[in-house]
Amino acid sequence: MKLALGPLLYYWPREQVFSFYEKVASMPVDIVYLGEAVCARRHEFRLDDWMEVARMLSGAGKKVVLSTQALIESEAHVKTMRQIAENGTYQVEANDMGAVRCLTQQASFVAGPHLNLYNPSALQLIAGLGASRWVIPLEMARHDLEQMQRSRPDGVQTEVFSYGRMPLAFSARCFTARHHNLPKDDCRFSCINYPDGLELRTREKQPFLVLNGIQTQSSSVYNLIGELPAMEQLGVDVVRISPQATHTDRIVLLFDHVLKRQISSGDAMKEMAALMPGAPCNGYWHGKPGMEQVGT
Repeated sequence: MKLALGPLLYYWPREQVFSFYEKVASMPVDIVYLGEAVCARRHEFRLDDWMEVARMLSGAGKKVVLSTQALIESEAHVKTMRQIAENGTYQVEANDMGAVRCLTQQASFVAGPHLNLYNPSALQLIAGLGASRWVIPLEMARHDLEQMQRSRPDGVQTEVFSYGRMPLAFSARCFTARHHNLPKDDCRFSCINYPDGLELRTREKQPFLVLNGIQTQSSSVYNLIGELPAMEQLGVDVVRISPQATHTDRIVLLFDHVLKRQISSGDAMKEMAALMPGAPCNGYWHGKPGMEQVGT
């Protein structure tokens, strides 16, 4: 299986983003997803900047994929999405059906996790439109993936989101701005103050969700490092790790070591306890509520 680093879901200062991807160039990942996949108002990095990073990472031997937004709200968003789809150099991850339409018959693309591909018919359809890899929905359990793998179209790879706070939903409203009593159009780019998102707690002070601009995430960190052998048996091709503000390099290295059987997944989980921004969870993989942790 190959390791992939998913798109950066948070809003970081420009220099921090450049510094992060300079480190990514030496990480043991095969595939790197780049681009603004959450909110088009984030302006520290423009498309030209992402292309510059793409060229740097390609030179370092990484397979670069450009990600599109999951929620398209204006003509300006559509224009950017078309520019990404027509870049002519790098493969594209389509996160909405508008991007799929732009990419159909143009080039092979990655069907992102937000396309809601839950059954063999949907996967067959998206493969017919040009998808060469699909990322399973976050809620998909192992037994459902097993059924999907049995009828997977020839030539289509499977990718599993295996580490990170789960992107659960998108909204036309910006909840981070609302937290600061600001309108979305005058958000003052508040989410840049929360490099791993803004944690939302229950009345009992228990971590519940994370606000990331217009995106809602899980507070717990989805971690399937203990399920890598099962994924190999299922024929999974790519394992995705989502970037976080600190320790991403060590998280990637631990996944790499487990894949190469240099350490056990149990030892890796013990070390990860101090590296994750939240408690671990893996419930969806086991067909249970997503916030649950099955096993250790």
